Amino acid sequence: MKDVRVVSTWTDLTRDSAVYLLFTFAAIKVSSFIYRCFQSSEMSSFSMETHPEALRRERILSSKLYFSVPESKVSIIYSSAYDISFMGIEKLHPFDSTKWRRVCKFLISDGFLEEKSIVEPLEASNSDLLVVHSLNYLNSLKSSATVARITEVPPVAFFPNFLVQQKVLSPFRKQVGGTILAAKLAVERGWAINVGGGFHHCTAERGGGFCAFADISLSIHFAFLRLSISRVMIIDLDAHQGNGHETDLGDDSRVYILDMYNPEIYPYDYSARRFIDQKVEVMSGTTTDEYLRKLDKALEVAFRNFQPELVVYNAGTDILDGDPLGLLKISPDGIASRDEKVFRFAREREIPVVMLTSGGYMKSNARVIADSIENLSRQGLIKTRLDSAST
Repeated sequence: MKDVRVVSTWTDLTRDSAVYLLFTFAAIKVSSFIYRCFQSSEMSSFSMETHPEALRRERILSSKLYFSVPESKVSIIYSSAYDISFMGIEKLHPFDSTKWRRVCKFLISDGFLEEKSIVEPLEASNSDLLVVHSLNYLNSLKSSATVARITEVPPVAFFPNFLVQQKVLSPFRKQVGGTILAAKLAVERGWAINVGGGFHHCTAERGGGFCAFADISLSIHFAFLRLSISRVMIIDLDAHQGNGHETDLGDDSRVYILDMYNPEIYPYDYSARRFIDQKVEVMSGTTTDEYLRKLDKALEVAFRNFQPELVVYNAGTDILDGDPLGLLKISPDGIASRDEKVFRFAREREIPVVMLTSGGYMKSNARVIADSIENLSRQGLIKTRLDSAST
């Protein structure tokens, strides 16, 4: 009887020990799993914080700025939110901050475009802007004085910043969304025109020259990742040097910069000039024929040097004769010819092309831009109406 009790006790102890060991083993496994998960989360966060490219990639992939555009829309991007109206003080700057609306109005009234076929972009969020800009720079825009310096309209400094954000910076962010979307549309359809954008003086860390956000740099970074583009050519034919994208992208071998500008005017950025792959300087007073000859030669050289998968064309009209800032003497027909040459350069080589309207400081700029777009349509280089015979 005693032996039976001993065996029974031993059996109970063995069973209890086995259960204890089993639970201990399970607890160790669970603790180890939780620790690994926590460590992985910490490492992931650490990786994002210490590897800017990983964070940039995450922001681009999670952005909503790329969206499907129905076939009922043409590749012209505009929103009424582009236009800047701020108690009339926008008129203190020579830039016509309603030119974007007026361009579309001309195209519609001339029968080249239907309002319902225009693509409206989304506004770039802070996360989108952080793909290129630093948080310090975006925080600096919370100072109305900083925005006043960038827009070159001193009275802006005296307005509450929430108004400045709404009336000045929000239209710029909307146009950034347009430029980014334009690259996607161009790759899908061969061409796209953002009736705004072209803020080529803004860098990742500093705005200026009426340019608050670096839409060209942003658009190209999105294209690299989302469109699998690896070679981009910037053709900047605004009268002013494009020192913003030059500073941001000049040391990136995937980007080729052709900049044709007047070196005798703003921004005098000699540091950024060293990043220009192909520099074509046109002095004050340059006439239409001379300008177009230089452009023909420049485009020929550019394609010999670099074969792009996407062209970003900054088509400022401040080269127009009479422009108080550009100081060149190019006729309206000369601007139409210029734009046609760039589109032929891209379209005949089946290279997607994005056009941005950029600078221009005369009331006639809107009419000139509209006439040029209409010429592109007549030449069959773009299609502005779904029932049009142009392509």
